[in-house]
Amino acid sequence: MELKIAIENRKSYRVYSSRPVEKNLVKEVLRRAGRAPSALNVQPWEVTVVMGEELGRLTRRLLRAYRERSVACTPGAVRPLPERFQERRRESFRPLVELLDRERSTLDTFIGEGSCRFYDAPVAIFLCMDRAFSKDRYLCLGAFLGYLLLAAHDLGLVTCPVGLIAAYDDQIREHLNIPEAKKVIIAVALGYADESSPLSHFATPRDSLENYVRWFM
Repeated sequence: MELKIAIENRKSYRVYSSRPVEKNLVKEVLRRAGRAPSALNVQPWEVTVVMGEELGRLTRRLLRAYRERSVACTPGAVRPLPERFQERRRESFRPLVELLDRERSTLDTFIGEGSCRFYDAPVAIFLCMDRAFSKDRYLCLGAFLGYLLLAAHDLGLVTCPVGLIAAYDDQIREHLNIPEAKKVIIAVALGYADESSPLSHFATPRDSLENYVRWFM
């Protein structure tokens, strides 16, 4: 697949087929992701892959924790967002909210419980980083994540980054025996799309360059 096509067509999927993903295919996705740039080539990312019955056990634990804590998915702002960002968020998800209304669900429940189930994808990939690094190195992890998403798309797989799971870092580390010195930053749901679901045909729009690019020449 041409890189341009992968960039233009990749989107986040929140409904997955039950079709399993071969371990070697996951390894190839991660190998390609590992080509991402990082400051001084430190490559600070650490990855834990969960599949099969172990993923089922983990999701059950996370769903219990979610129902106890009820952590909502937010933009992660440290102060009130300017109105243009709030409006973009509302408009982007309006069609999804309408779809969920017909299925008698809410956006918060769909995203919250869905995140803790990894939207029933057959693979969950956890991206971790040693706490010795400053948050500046999250930029390197972001580059790795971007490469991972495009590599998966190129190989015929679909993905959804799952940021909400960072709120359950303690549960995940304990369940997967991840040392305290490591922090769970984000997860990725990985699998094959269930194209029969209307939710698989939902895609958020992208802003125009004029709204986020400034030029000095």
